[in-house]
Amino acid sequence: MRADRDDGAYFTAAAASGMDNAVPAGAYQHTPAGRFLAAGREGYRPVHINTLLLGAFSPQDEKDFLYAPGGEFHGEAAHVLDAARISIARKAAEVVHAEFQRAGFFLTHVLECPLDNYAKQGAEAAGLLRKRLQPVAIRIRRSLKPKRVMVITEELTPVVEDILALDLGCPVLLDRGKPFPLESGAGENGTVRLREAIAISVGG
Repeated sequence: MRADRDDGAYFTAAAASGMDNAVPAGAYQHTPAGRFLAAGREGYRPVHINTLLLGAFSPQDEKDFLYAPGGEFHGEAAHVLDAARISIARKAAEVVHAEFQRAGFFLTHVLECPLDNYAKQGAEAAGLLRKRLQPVAIRIRRSLKPKRVMVITEELTPVVEDILALDLGCPVLLDRGKPFPLESGAGENGTVRLREAIAISVGG
């Protein structure tokens, strides 16, 4: 069943109930990131995923969306590629995507529709994330089958314990009990910590 009414309350109820294609309140259902999700993300999914990077929400801006074809790689996309040690200098987008794929990385989000910044901060967002965890866990366990899941983006902090309680069929890696931040803060570079953790996990 598809959620076609452009009504925030309807979208919220539909997303909370797990309805296919439901878009929560505060989401931009027609953003470039949303349009490229299926074609972009799944087109570069490795046959065997070594490291699944699990974020909270798909980015609002196409430039921040890793699998967008534009190849500008700002925001989340730039941080993830930096952590994976994938250089973007003088490379076409498809080359960068292919290198990320060959290295066994795949990026996905609990909610594959962007939320505006205000909506991300509220209790409603945490509730929507929590409602989506079981379907995401089933997809990870039955379809993606990664060797490890690395939880990224601070928006997943309220549901970390819920994620740890899931049966994902593989280890879940955190940054001292919290999601790996992509943004720098408090004198620390979040991307560096994620890069170090990736190197250790892959090397191990």
